This record gives sequence, structure tokens and C-alpha cells, in this order.
Amino acid sequence: MSIFEKYLSVWVALAMVSGIVLGNAAPAVVDTIASAEVAGVNLVVAVLIWAMVYPMMIGVNPSSLKDVARQPKGLAITLVVNWLVKPFSMAALGVLFFEVVFAPYVQPANAQQYIAGLILLGAAPCTAMVFVWSQLTKGDESYTLLQVSLNDLIMVFAFAPIVAFLLGVTDIQVPWSTLILSAVLFVVLPLTAGLWTRNRLVSEARIAGFLSRVKPLSVIGLIATVTILFGLQGGVILDRPAVIAMIAVPILIQSYGIFIVAYCAAYALRVPHKIAAPCALIGTSNFFELAVAVAISLFGLHSGAALATVVGVLVEVPVMLTLVAFANRTRGRFDVAPASRRQA
Repeated sequence: MSIFEKYLSVWVALAMVSGIVLGNAAPAVVDTIASAEVAGVNLVVAVLIWAMVYPMMIGVNPSSLKDVARQPKGLAITLVVNWLVKPFSMAALGVLFFEVVFAPYVQPANAQQYIAGLILLGAAPCTAMVFVWSQLTKGDESYTLLQVSLNDLIMVFAFAPIVAFLLGVTDIQVPWSTLILSAVLFVVLPLTAGLWTRNRLVSEARIAGFLSRVKPLSVIGLIATVTILFGLQGGVILDRPAVIAMIAVPILIQSYGIFIVAYCAAYALRVPHKIAAPCALIGTSNFFELAVAVAISLFGLHSGAALATVVGVLVEVPVMLTLVAFANRTRGRFDVAPASRRQA
């Protein structure tokens, strides 16, 4: 492991602090970065995510895609967790905390806004960052690509009806430009570049050598992305720490809970770790660009719903890193013979 990967949690923690300092000490710089946005997608962050995704896309072997159908269990877990469990569990947690637990400390109108933001997060499974988490857990590149692509396809049809049902709002305007642009930037372009690079390198030995050289781009891109995300929200974090903490509680419970459900299901169904880890991480992570865009569209830029989706952004990376570490530590539990597993 490189020094970046070995001490990744340390670099991310430093990036979070640096981002908050940058956001408050140099707001003009942060405003310039924030202004580089198209259809709710920040182009600076998009470039960094592209750098994170590109090395994994080089590992996608088109000839192995035909073998994906032989492992349907991973896809089934992903789809059930993302679309039949996650949106509804997030809604339930939002109601529990903001209508019961935190009710004495939050105005009812604000509570409803926070619940709405949480629902938007729960109904939008991740697209881009999943490739990063998959790479860090040595996931199967081709299978992860299929999982993400299938989720994106379902999102086109299911996101608006689920959100409309849970929010009780009938007129949900899905930001198609955000969906399409994100799919192009985070899936189509890096996949095209990865396949082109793979064809140019030809041999597996040259591909492995090239990957070892570009892999640090993923970690560097992740650290830079965290710095920018926390820089963009540095003022909010310092101005409203109590609200941020309250919103973070149901998100944390949801994240770890969804991971446990998916990961344990994969273990019980004897899904290989290289599929099980990304399968569980997809449900845990969120498509925050879509959630933020819809929150702003429905409730306004400075609404509680928009704030809740932003808290999801801030919480995600630290949470996902802990889950990546756990998945890596438990890899051996998956990769043992079935008979040995029953005895364990």
C-alpha cells in the first residue's frame, strides 16, 4: 500500500479540517469553486471524482461482463436494499428523530424540512463514489459497473414516485439534466477512457503496471474532494453545529444499518467478497448531487431540506471510510470454504 492508502483516514481528517479553515479564511476562493457548476453538478468536484473513477475503469474487462449473470445474488441484494428498504427506513428514522427525539429542540416547520431532506437522500443511491469504495475494497470492477448502471436505470423511473409518495408531494420535477450529466461525467466518460487505455496497453502486465502508477490519483482526488466539500460548507458547519449534529444522527444510523443488512445478506447467501463489499457500499452511499438539486428545486436554496442533503455529503466520506476498513478486515470471513464458514 502507498503512504496515501496506508494513512487514508488521517489525510481525510486533515482534509476536513483544512476545508473548514479554507471556507472561513478564503471565502472568495470557495465562491469561485462553487460558481463552476452546471445542472447542480460542481465541475471542479466532477473532475476530481473523474480522476478517482478512471483507474478503476481501466480494470473493467469487457469479456468478463458475460460472467456477471452467473452471480445474480449481488444484484438482487443491491436492488432490494436500495429500492425496497433504504428510502422507507430513512423516512422512518427522520420521523422518529425530528418528530419525537429532537422535537423539543426543533421548530415543527424546520423538522418537516429536515425529514424531507433525509427522504431525498434515502431515495438516491450513489453513482460516482461507489467506484472509489469498490476500488478500496478490491471489488470486482465489471460487477460494480453493472450494479451502478442498473441502479441508475431504475432511478430514472423510481426516484420521483418514491419521493412523491414519502413526501406527499405530487409534482416532483426530476432534474434530468443532473441525472444525465452525472451519468455521462461519472460513468460514460471514465468508462470510455478506461476501455481506450486498456486497448492501448494490450497486455495484462502493462495494464497492471499502468494501474499501479495511476492508482494514487484516486486517493489524491478523494482528499481534494473532501477539502472542497467541507470548504463549501465551512460557514454552515461553524454557524449551526447543533443542527448539523442532529441531522447527522439518523444519517449515521441509516448508513451503518443499511450496510449491516446488505453485508450480512451477502454473507448468508455466500456472495464473494469482491461483489459483497461493493454491493453493501452502494446502498450505504448516496447520490448527493441529485438529492441536493431536488431539495433546492422543491424547497429553496436556504431551506432545511437542502441543509439536510448537504449534511449527507459531509457525513458520507468519513462513514464510508470506516465501512471500507471494516469490509477489508472481514474479507477473510467471506473467502473461506462453505464448510469452514458453517463451523465458524
